[in-house]
Amino acid sequence: MRTGDGLIPSVIVIAIFATGCQKPATTAAAAALEVPVVRVIQRDTPITADRVGQLYGAEDIEIRARVAGFLEGIHFKEGTWVKKGALLYTIDPREQREKVAQAQGDLASAKTRLVKAESDVRRYRPLAEMNAVSQRDLDAAVADEGAARGQVEAAEASRAAASITLGYTQIRSPIDGLIGMTKAQIGDYVGQFPNPLVLNTVSNIDTVQARFSITERDYLDLMRKFPNGTPAGQRDNIQLLLADGSVYAHKGSMDFADRQVDPSTGTLRLQASFPNPERLLRSGQYARVRIVLDVRKGALLVPQRAVQEMQGQQMVSVVGPDDGVETRTLQMGPRIGSLWMVNQGLKPGDMVILEGAQKVRPGSKVVPKEVEATEQTGPDSGAAPGTGDAPTAS
Repeated sequence: MRTGDGLIPSVIVIAIFATGCQKPATTAAAAALEVPVVRVIQRDTPITADRVGQLYGAEDIEIRARVAGFLEGIHFKEGTWVKKGALLYTIDPREQREKVAQAQGDLASAKTRLVKAESDVRRYRPLAEMNAVSQRDLDAAVADEGAARGQVEAAEASRAAASITLGYTQIRSPIDGLIGMTKAQIGDYVGQFPNPLVLNTVSNIDTVQARFSITERDYLDLMRKFPNGTPAGQRDNIQLLLADGSVYAHKGSMDFADRQVDPSTGTLRLQASFPNPERLLRSGQYARVRIVLDVRKGALLVPQRAVQEMQGQQMVSVVGPDDGVETRTLQMGPRIGSLWMVNQGLKPGDMVILEGAQKVRPGSKVVPKEVEATEQTGPDSGAAPGTGDAPTAS
């Protein structure tokens, strides 16, 4: 081993060269990007259609004044539950009492005339048999008796009508239900224009009715799928999505479809009923009615944020068994919350890049980090882009 003519420097050069040869491998390993991936979800998925509807009580009864007069009393607390027959309003009854008294006086006079007419007939009949009076006089007495009897019946009817009208001065609840805010106050003259005719409304909300419309095209699709009507298993499988995005706890059932399509809008009105034991729902609320149209067996789902759109096509980046990246073009179905149904382009078990797919190229290597796909739902989730209220999955 020589040190004088440069043997040691040669060894150093060789060592540096060897170190330099190993550097590209280290750089390649560092270039592999760690990306979050999710496994394609496979499950049976209902296909639904969401429609905006308005809620009504099973009975919404308007309270009206049937006689004109000054409002004398209000006998309920607004916004509370009232029983059938409960006194709600009273109208000044003095005018109607006078009419009853007058009708009773007319009845008494008619009865008096009838008694006199009956007495005349009884007196004239034996006299006519003895030819003491003419047959004409007897016939006139019998006619007067009949007229008097008719006057009595008319007076009795007038008295009954006056009594009924007097009863209208006490306005009572026609049903058990929730009463609203009064539209008239004590002292108002009610019962005829220009004063308000509707004093209040009582609603039976133990059951609520959701009324909504579907397009003529959706109606035809439903009829083709269910020519004999809604299947029994789906008849009580209608959901209600409330304004805060929550799903109502009780499922509803379809009541009926209107007899005709509205020619001005091209839609058909439907009605579904929902039980409301907690009385959470009120008349006038708006909600989205979700109808189950079909159930897709073994449907494939991916998070919507994993899907990239380019030139009208949806694509995802898939990580293969060798950690290589592959781009696939998909045919998409309806959306469900934060997920998206895939009709074609993926298979069960595929690993899809959730975020950062734009940072990798097809064929490049990545370090996959599997995360769990979470499903989020909201009031506006479910419709595919550009479809508005198109059928969705849930």
